[in-house]
Amino acid sequence: MKRILVTGGAGFIGANFVHHMIAHSDAEITVLDKMSYAANRASLEGLDPKRFTLVQGDICDYVLVNELVPQHDAVIHFAAETHNDNSLHDPRIFLKSNVMGTFELLEAVRHHEVRLHHISTDEVYGDLELDDPQRFTETTPYQPSSPYSASKASSDLLVKAWVRSFGIEATLSNCSNNYGPFQHVEKFIPRQITSILSGLPPKLYGNGANVRDWIHASDHSSAVQRILEAGERGRTYLIGADGERSNREVLGLILELMGRDADDFEWVADRAGHDLRYAIDATVLREELGWRPQYTDLERGLGATIDWYRQHRSWWEPAKARTEERYRRQLSGEEARMAS
Repeated sequence: MKRILVTGGAGFIGANFVHHMIAHSDAEITVLDKMSYAANRASLEGLDPKRFTLVQGDICDYVLVNELVPQHDAVIHFAAETHNDNSLHDPRIFLKSNVMGTFELLEAVRHHEVRLHHISTDEVYGDLELDDPQRFTETTPYQPSSPYSASKASSDLLVKAWVRSFGIEATLSNCSNNYGPFQHVEKFIPRQITSILSGLPPKLYGNGANVRDWIHASDHSSAVQRILEAGERGRTYLIGADGERSNREVLGLILELMGRDADDFEWVADRAGHDLRYAIDATVLREELGWRPQYTDLERGLGATIDWYRQHRSWWEPAKARTEERYRRQLSGEEARMAS
């Protein structure tokens, strides 16, 4: 696959994938990104212009999508609205981008007979109890609990239906929580890191017991590459690195690595519908496709991530103040609603 179209390639996970493919393949990459607030051109700086092109546009644009898709051998579909808090305040854009945008891509790859890999999330499966030994597998029923996860579940089901109904060449992957370079400061790990670097107190939802299964974005990228190379048509592959930690534990590690006291943070009211625990069983991916993560030590991965944010203040500082102000307004509105 010499020519690959990456939707959402200026966002966090997409940009990491683009860098990975430029470094670990000879593919030519076209990024299609509408450049919303979560995208950043600076995330793609320094790439070889002979192998990389950025096209600003929306996956919901029928004409543009059908112009680009037939020029490529495969489409890797990262583009999505992804932030749970934002989906609670304005679900409409999540339905438009994640559902209708995926529909436009599916129709384009169907008519032009182009391979598709669809990127999704473990959040489509709902959540697990904190003391439940089970983990999500490829056969776990969908039970989304937020507008965001419901929109991603919808897009997954569309892909599965287009495989069965129209015979498109497609694979899917559902990944656990990513961290690493290029992640917007609204997300949990970079928000804590950049708050400390900005002299602000980190903040923790609820009691901090909620568990996430963390994977470094470079490991996610290598897994997607492996699925692209050897994945079976119509199959779903779960991507995870056995990185289960509570939010409190993750924040504690960040504070320790950054030389701060363990209790140097603020508690804030929990968000609505906050899932308890995610946990991925990536046995199929490892045993059938032979994939292995490189960052098996969360502390090492977090240390590298902290170093990246320290060294790239110009990348994240412009968005920091705006993001914290938005959180402040949302929290004030929620407190006012609960008091009324």
